[in-house]
Amino acid sequence: MRILLIEDDSALGDAMRDHLTALGNGVDWLRLLADARNAFAAVAYELVLLDLNLPDGRGLDWLQEIRRRGDSVPVVIVTAQDQIQSRIEGLNSGADDYLVKPFDLDELAARTAAVARRYVGNPNPLLQLGNVTIDAARRQVSVEGHPLDLTAREWAVLDRLVRHPNVIVSKAALEDSLYQFGAEIESNTVEVYISRLRKKIGREAIVTLRGLGYRLAV
Repeated sequence: MRILLIEDDSALGDAMRDHLTALGNGVDWLRLLADARNAFAAVAYELVLLDLNLPDGRGLDWLQEIRRRGDSVPVVIVTAQDQIQSRIEGLNSGADDYLVKPFDLDELAARTAAVARRYVGNPNPLLQLGNVTIDAARRQVSVEGHPLDLTAREWAVLDRLVRHPNVIVSKAALEDSLYQFGAEIESNTVEVYISRLRKKIGREAIVTLRGLGYRLAV
């Protein structure tokens, strides 16, 4: 999942980015609203983690701004403001969830995954593809009950397809899931990871639509 993290605390931002990246997400960490606006305009993010108090403005104002434009990207507010009124204001402004600092990094990962599943209309984290079981909540894949070992990037590609079953996902969208903002992208990277996944879960599980992208066959 491609995540935009807007957080000005260096220690917390570093920990959040590293934890979510280790789970196979692509995380772009920015400390200023101005930089976040530019990144948001350039990349199709799947989720935003938003601090409310930033050096150059209020995160809540930006959230209200994108909601007024009709943008429905999932947003999880991450803030030290634990007053009930602040939570109500955040949720009424269009946030999908509200996480108060300090928090456990595993809880952060679980909440972001749950919000993302609700956003695509698939709250059930379990998906069955013949003899292959994919548990999106635990990031586990098994064949006939035997667990598979997937690298973080293999999971990132599969996760993007799982969250849009039977929907064509473009090569560019899969690249977004693989790389953080500004990283170099090789022309055949997506094809390499699709090939690796097919060897592990079966060639028929991922359909290629030439010139359009890929689709998980469910």
